[in-house]
Amino acid sequence: MDTVTIREQIESGKTVLGIELGSTRIKAILIDEANEPVASGSFEWENRLEENIWTYHLDDVWKGLQESYRDLAEDVQNKYGVPLKKLGGIGFSAMMHGYMAFDREGELLVPFRTWRNTMTGQAAKELTLLFQYNIPQRWSIAHLYQAILNGEEHVKNVAFITTLAGYVHWKMTGKKVLGVGDASGMFPIDVEKKNYNERMIDQFDELIADRGYPWKLEEILPTVLLAGEDAGVLTEEGARLLDPSGLLKAGVPVCPPEGDAGTGMAATNSVAVRTGNVSAGTSVFAMVVLEKELKHVHEEIDMVTTPDGSLVGMVHCNNCTSDLNAWISLFQEYSEAMGIPADRNQIFSTLYTKALEGEPDCGGLLAYNYFSGEPITGLEEGRPLFVRKPDSHFNLANFMRVHLYTALGTLKMGMDILLKEEHVELERILGHGGLFKTKGVGQRIMAAAIDVPVQVMETAGEGGAWGIALLASYLMRKTDGESLSHYLEETVFIGQKPEEIRPDERDVEGFNQFIRQYKNGLAIEHMAVEKMA
Repeated sequence: MDTVTIREQIESGKTVLGIELGSTRIKAILIDEANEPVASGSFEWENRLEENIWTYHLDDVWKGLQESYRDLAEDVQNKYGVPLKKLGGIGFSAMMHGYMAFDREGELLVPFRTWRNTMTGQAAKELTLLFQYNIPQRWSIAHLYQAILNGEEHVKNVAFITTLAGYVHWKMTGKKVLGVGDASGMFPIDVEKKNYNERMIDQFDELIADRGYPWKLEEILPTVLLAGEDAGVLTEEGARLLDPSGLLKAGVPVCPPEGDAGTGMAATNSVAVRTGNVSAGTSVFAMVVLEKELKHVHEEIDMVTTPDGSLVGMVHCNNCTSDLNAWISLFQEYSEAMGIPADRNQIFSTLYTKALEGEPDCGGLLAYNYFSGEPITGLEEGRPLFVRKPDSHFNLANFMRVHLYTALGTLKMGMDILLKEEHVELERILGHGGLFKTKGVGQRIMAAAIDVPVQVMETAGEGGAWGIALLASYLMRKTDGESLSHYLEETVFIGQKPEEIRPDERDVEGFNQFIRQYKNGLAIEHMAVEKMA
């Protein structure tokens, strides 16, 4: 679309804004009437480990939102010569799960406990047994129940719990609501009724009845909404929170807030059955849209939903590229020490590509990328490790390949349960996130890990911010009765041809050899956590 047309759409308030609060970056994307990104802004941030709890400060949330929006507004001004004042729609998304508890005055009762924490093992185990439904440690209900088990004083004062996306949406609109996909990471969803599971709500209330709290669970959870449903409008207070300059006008329709899993599904056109997507960055998670319930309860598989309420099997791993990024930083430091300054993106590309020259089984090298705990492998803490035998083939290609493999090691274990034990049908999976930025490399490694064709679209780098913008676009532009999958297929992605890499037999066998050694070596990781306290 030409610059003049885009400028006219901006001035007339027909563009749509999506903002996602990721684990290391808050990104804002503005899309035009063709759902194409036309401007962007971002803000880098990091979680903090305080008193052994992974958290983000609320001041950082608002600083990051304002800075990413300001950066986007400057991009609009520089590209199109007009200020950003009016919008046709907005959507907010963020990392799923975690625990944000507020009292009746709207004050945060304890610091935000993020998805990365692995301190709710007892609660998750007891609730899984009670519900006969997997409750991962990350889920909000596990955090709430663990706080109850711990006898934490704040629980009696809880009036509302929500996720990070739900919190931002509440402050922007005054509405305590949540998209069904994000809600499904707080508490189990009844996919027939598209709402919280009533049986399990009653079971939980009965479980804690003797505690005497002045609330029932349903009273403190956000209202569940489906994609395309009314979730309120941007208030004057919300507009000033987002844009302190005062230019942005209030009254903009806001779509239901979603988690990063749901926006990943939207951004990769993966909301129909037998499709899936994998998001690989600081954490890695794969989503497979299911045709029916799984036969068994698996602690490795989260049961969540698409933004329109279809059942999804989710494999979520806390660790993906953090250790890989640390090694890249070390190579960059070496390069600079040698007096050969190199662009960081160039180092990534060079070393990722070098990995493809490595042996399919990484020459016997072994690594664990655990910066934090990993529930799938039973670890409450992590210690990044690199291990080799004297006769391992230790060279740069194998070294880089093993760190790409280990970034997907835990994911491989979970996906094997879905595909090999539960025999879930998966026709394709679409990749997005930092792991896929170097053309062809992340795709090939992912195809080897899960033995399924892996596709990447040109828009893969836009990620969740684009995904939530698409959900806001769907709210604005869908026809009566049009499903989300139809809107994505026939309006957003029509004519797009993703690049596909099919599994290479040697790579698949090599990854299988690696994963056998990976499982055998987990005792080393457990011992490292114990001995390096």
